Amino acid sequence: MTAKEILAELKPLGNAGYKRVIFNHGVREPCYGVKISDLQKIRKRLKTDYQLALDLYDTGVYDAMYLAGLIADDARMTKKDLERWVAKAYCKPLCSSTVAWVAAGSPHGWDVAREWIDSKAPFTAAAGWATLNSLVSIKDDSELDLAELKRLLQRVQKTIHQAPNAPRAFMNWFVISVGTYVSSLTETAIQIGEKIGPVMVDMGDTECQVPYAPDYIGKVEKRGSIGKKRKTAKC
Repeated sequence: MTAKEILAELKPLGNAGYKRVIFNHGVREPCYGVKISDLQKIRKRLKTDYQLALDLYDTGVYDAMYLAGLIADDARMTKKDLERWVAKAYCKPLCSSTVAWVAAGSPHGWDVAREWIDSKAPFTAAAGWATLNSLVSIKDDSELDLAELKRLLQRVQKTIHQAPNAPRAFMNWFVISVGTYVSSLTETAIQIGEKIGPVMVDMGDTECQVPYAPDYIGKVEKRGSIGKKRKTAKC
């Protein structure tokens, strides 16, 4: 199928109520308001398609851009592809989900994440931290630079409260992600989270809340789920 054919399929699936919800999260026109559950059904049919994913993302239609991340062939994504995607990620759902998931599954995840977190563009920086969050959730600890993760935790401690709104939320999630997915750094993450204290983020007209990292990690500990990795960052 072509991107044009997919757009024609997506348009009648739009839901006005869902569209209002995602607009509160920064999504803007063009957007149809297709629920993720409906996008997942299309994903199952399309499976993985590198070129179609690129074409869908380039339409600029939010629903198609989100779908692009679901069907992207992460292993084939070039660094240039990822740079183009992050440059067009204008809202939290795109930078923290679509772009971060695909970047983490690509061969360039660590490199682009480290570059993006230094960006002065808030959504690019947010995508960088979100990519790191995805990486620690899917990569075996033997594939991670634990010393660098520890340095990044210390960086978050020093800079999170001065960071722009968008990356600040995902810096907080970085502390949580390292603490829950990297067992050897769980105690370090808890200590960092305690030093950071509560993190204030303007979540706009949404019901989203910013979790206190030590409490969140503690709940995962009680479930006995510390260190349990995910098969994929995509959901």
